[in-house]
Amino acid sequence: MDGWLTRMEGYCLVIRPTSGWQALNLRELWQFRDLLITLAIRDVKLRYRQTALGALWVVLQPLIAAGIFAFVFGRVARMPSDGVPYFLFAYAGLLGWNAFNSTLTKASNCMVQNAQLVSKVYFPRLILPLSTVASTLIDFSVALAMLAVLMGLYGIMPGMGLFLLPICLLLLLLLSLGLGLFAAALMVRYRDVQYVLPVMAQFVMYASPVAYAVSAVPDRLRSLYLINPLSGLLEGCRWALLGRGALHPGYFVYSALTAILVFAWGALAFKKMERQFADVI
Repeated sequence: MDGWLTRMEGYCLVIRPTSGWQALNLRELWQFRDLLITLAIRDVKLRYRQTALGALWVVLQPLIAAGIFAFVFGRVARMPSDGVPYFLFAYAGLLGWNAFNSTLTKASNCMVQNAQLVSKVYFPRLILPLSTVASTLIDFSVALAMLAVLMGLYGIMPGMGLFLLPICLLLLLLLSLGLGLFAAALMVRYRDVQYVLPVMAQFVMYASPVAYAVSAVPDRLRSLYLINPLSGLLEGCRWALLGRGALHPGYFVYSALTAILVFAWGALAFKKMERQFADVI
């Protein structure tokens, strides 16, 4: 069974089952840190291999999406953008959303994509979803640099709220990892998850302030709308970048606590189902 390892005389590794919070053995993850780094580097190298434009897709994808949102929501629907050019407004929203969605997608698929490794070698399975975060951070950094260029072209300077951006990014990663861990564990047994998840992600995107502002939501529905933890985090991310819009402290704290709880729940659910991975994958 999977669990924590103890080193015995003669360099024998004994695998013992664990339960509860002991299942999240950080010491064991630290012992396998070299494997974590190796898998993270592999994920980055394979990200855009054999593509004509390579890493340019990191910038082109949000630019194209922001252009479409600016036309549909800005020109046609004429939704408010909190005093910011709609293209820049949409791009800033996509920055946070892409970090969330990319991590969720890669983390949920990591077990099935590494089926041969999981079935033949023992290592903490949590390493696989955690290793996907590196490529997300690199993509986010490249897209953020492009946003800085756009803000310079539009003459918008970031304010002190920029210091909130790392916190928003961390919370988005925790929320996406929590959901991704649970989806990855389910996908080992039920491959349907890989088809359902992208559809659900599209619904969640339009139910979150990615292409439009929270101020566009009617007042009578706003409290219900902000129950979605992504609403507070994405709005906080946009406020940190552009200094525009309204940051709701109460809902932001609620979103932060929800992200932490979802990550803990996803990690525990993953560890609970982990014992059967090698048998059914």
